[in-house]
Amino acid sequence: MAYQHNHGAVGSQVHAHKADIFCRDETRVDWHSKALWTLREKRDRAAGSIPEWEQLRQLGSDIKLHTLTNLAQYLEIFEQNCLANGIKVHWARDGAEHNRIVHDILSSHKVKKLVKSKSMLTEECHLNPYLEQRGIEVIDTDLGERIIQLAKMPPSHIVVPAIHMKKEEVGDLFHEKLGTKAGASDPLYLTRAARAHLRQQFLSADAAMTGVNMAIADKGAVVVCTNEGNADMGANLPKLQLHSMGIDKVVPDVDSAAVLLRTLARNATGQPVTTYSAFYRGPQPEGEMHIIIVDNGRTEMLKDKILAESLKCIRCGGCLNTCPVYRRSGGYSYNYTIPGPIGIAVGAKLDDTNSIAWACTLCGSCTYICPTKVPLDKIIFHHRRLKAEAGQLPYGKNGYMPLVGKFMASPTMLNCSMSMARTALRILPGSLLKPFSGAWGKYRELPVAPNSSFEAWFKQHRSL
Repeated sequence: MAYQHNHGAVGSQVHAHKADIFCRDETRVDWHSKALWTLREKRDRAAGSIPEWEQLRQLGSDIKLHTLTNLAQYLEIFEQNCLANGIKVHWARDGAEHNRIVHDILSSHKVKKLVKSKSMLTEECHLNPYLEQRGIEVIDTDLGERIIQLAKMPPSHIVVPAIHMKKEEVGDLFHEKLGTKAGASDPLYLTRAARAHLRQQFLSADAAMTGVNMAIADKGAVVVCTNEGNADMGANLPKLQLHSMGIDKVVPDVDSAAVLLRTLARNATGQPVTTYSAFYRGPQPEGEMHIIIVDNGRTEMLKDKILAESLKCIRCGGCLNTCPVYRRSGGYSYNYTIPGPIGIAVGAKLDDTNSIAWACTLCGSCTYICPTKVPLDKIIFHHRRLKAEAGQLPYGKNGYMPLVGKFMASPTMLNCSMSMARTALRILPGSLLKPFSGAWGKYRELPVAPNSSFEAWFKQHRSL
């Protein structure tokens, strides 16, 4: 049976409760974690094949920090060069204004069908339902996005949005929606069926829309990266093309974009580069090209020196693939459009349950692999401090964390309790102890008790 995410129905539940829904199917959890870890391993091999990988990471970080520090200047340069190239530029303060601008453009051209490539920004702005409520059909053309659109789900990952679905579930979905053979689950067969279906959508579309991976200031151009060529099919068939971008996507020049392109696909899927990396810097003959530049809280984020570094992100998804919490709790357990470590970094302020800042072990694996050195663990820890200072700690933490702090600060109390815990682990059955470990122990085996505490071991060996 397909995994029922209930994204809207449980939107107000804390992360742990929503993760529990995902964890009920242990088989799904195991292959979900394994599939993502495979991407992490591919990333490691790709990074290891580049001797200057760490220098590229530092250079990417420096480029993004420099651009964010001089953001107003580069956005103005970008706009001026876009206008000189015949591109129409629009500015949106938030998601609502972005959606109105897009609708106005499409309405003025009497658009009835829009083909759209992957864009986390349009997901962030909830563009699809906005347009559909106003009579415009929106077709997501990335294969993963089309799968979840047909299934009426949001993406569960920013690069592989249908990673939570089994091929058999996709086969059943395609049989219902596209008329494929009942019971067919061969990926090649399903992909060919999707390609035939999408080809008709491209040919009958009135307009196309894409996200933006990078916006090159000195060229007035946007870079769009895909592995399926769907963005290029869309942008080159209809005469009307729209590109939606956050203000953080701008980079100074082509050389800067080239640095980020070298790390983007390697960190995402282990590829040397995305199959299609298209540069658009003007409309088609007798056509129109529009770029909508969106703030939607990014300027506010820039006011906090620590949170501002999250805007260095190039949306490779590498932090999700390595995160032990995301891999075993699923993308729908986060109360934000973007899941995983980067979702916490950019969305924790908007989480009405105040829980996703704690959906993290602070292990630092995300920070270690980030291609632009976004200090994700530091940012997440900062969010926790901000929540505490604002009196927005999750239910329970306000009561017991001060007690835990006092307990941990007392060597006598801590040592006595740890001694009792080691004894209990050695002599009592796990079935008796597991209920006392709470949610932590529900999906984990209890540890083997060490013979002594680290403190005792250290005292014994300190003189050696």
